[in-house]
Amino acid sequence: MKKNIWIVDDDDSIRWVLEKALAREGFVTRSFMNPDDVLTALDEESPQVLVSDIRMNGASGLDLLQTIKQRLPSLPVIIMTAFSDLDSAVAAFKGGAFEYLAKPFDLSKAVELIRRALEESAREATIELVADVETEILGHAAAMQEVFRAIGRLSQSSVTVLITGESGSGKELVARALHKHSPRVNQPFIALNTAAIPKDLLESELFGHERGAFTGAQSARRGRFEQAEGGTLFLDEIGDMPFDLQTRLLRVLSDGHFYRVGGHQPLKANVRLIAATHQHLEERVKEGVFREDLFHRLNVIRLRVPSLRERREDIPLLAKHFLIQSAKQLGVDAKRLSDSALTYISGLEFPGNVRQLENLCNWITVMAPGQVVEVVDLPSELLPITTSNAAVEVGVRLPNHAAISMQTENFWLSSLEHEAERLLQQGGQEIMSKLSRDFESVVIKAALRHTHGRKNEAAIRLGIGRNTISRKIQELCIDGVRDE
Repeated sequence: MKKNIWIVDDDDSIRWVLEKALAREGFVTRSFMNPDDVLTALDEESPQVLVSDIRMNGASGLDLLQTIKQRLPSLPVIIMTAFSDLDSAVAAFKGGAFEYLAKPFDLSKAVELIRRALEESAREATIELVADVETEILGHAAAMQEVFRAIGRLSQSSVTVLITGESGSGKELVARALHKHSPRVNQPFIALNTAAIPKDLLESELFGHERGAFTGAQSARRGRFEQAEGGTLFLDEIGDMPFDLQTRLLRVLSDGHFYRVGGHQPLKANVRLIAATHQHLEERVKEGVFREDLFHRLNVIRLRVPSLRERREDIPLLAKHFLIQSAKQLGVDAKRLSDSALTYISGLEFPGNVRQLENLCNWITVMAPGQVVEVVDLPSELLPITTSNAAVEVGVRLPNHAAISMQTENFWLSSLEHEAERLLQQGGQEIMSKLSRDFESVVIKAALRHTHGRKNEAAIRLGIGRNTISRKIQELCIDGVRDE
């Protein structure tokens, strides 16, 4: 593939020097004396990288940059400037320039900068290709290819599927892909997180209710099974479903009929069921909290979604996608991660998986300074806490405690806001209940880790009563509690 570089400068010597240097590296170049000729040439073809002077006779490189970004927003543009034009270079960055070259420049550094811009251009092309084919799930890793193959094999089937994987790994995306590539694609896809609905409302949420079935039931209501008629019903966190409701779900899977709460007329369910869980259902069965017969009904086809740690090579692709997505939502230019920042985040553990990476990219879009994000610009809680000498060795700035506290608070609050917006956009119900449950689970688990499982001490540290924490531990199915 040709590596096509366009050079725009009214100085013949600058054009000549760059042409020769780039030709030695095997790059194909095309030179222009003014921006008007560039815009005319763009009607027929486009480069992979554009290198432009900032001030030319009767023309401005900044105006050219603005026009280019309107026509080819993903094209990397390098602005050349004299030292006296440093203010203009800052303006170029604001206009979306990839980088600037200060004249006079070192040829080897100029070539290396253009090479980096080419890599950026290739990454942009990958994202655009992905967007063109409307891929639901991104990933080149071998572990994800197995998932893609499984979705392909199941494309003509309506068999029940159990999706397993850690929280945040993308189980719902897989469920939506299974629906999209199934014979039921033109029918509804209805999703319900069973852990997000209070136990006393879950039955009505699933099966609907008749008028007067309970206090407050002023009218009849269709449940999720009826809403998904002819399509797919996705039950997330199935491992948290109350035991008595498991019996009702088993009956639906067995004979295909169900009753609304307070109803006496059986209703037929023509629904494909896809369930998901981050828990080990075999262990839940052994513990007696999950029905073995229901487990076997759900476990017809099992599809495991790998954690982000098992597909680290996908992190740069995912990060770039989320940064572009976040920028579009906020109406700003997408920020870029430097090579060192990409390498750094690719080595992180990401216990929250793809959802955590997405939240990180949202934080970067809002909080990180500059368009090119370095390691030091990442949230402080992701940076190593070490001695100043070690920090210098890895190029990490150690923020003060006040900054750490403020950045951490901003990060988790912005992540919470993003999650709420995501659920609202998806048409979720009982969102306050879901987020409150997630919040309580995270905080109680953190307190129990801090107190090595001593729940009474954890209750004191959290400022809640012993009965309250015991009830919450039971409701949230939290493990690792010590008897006291």
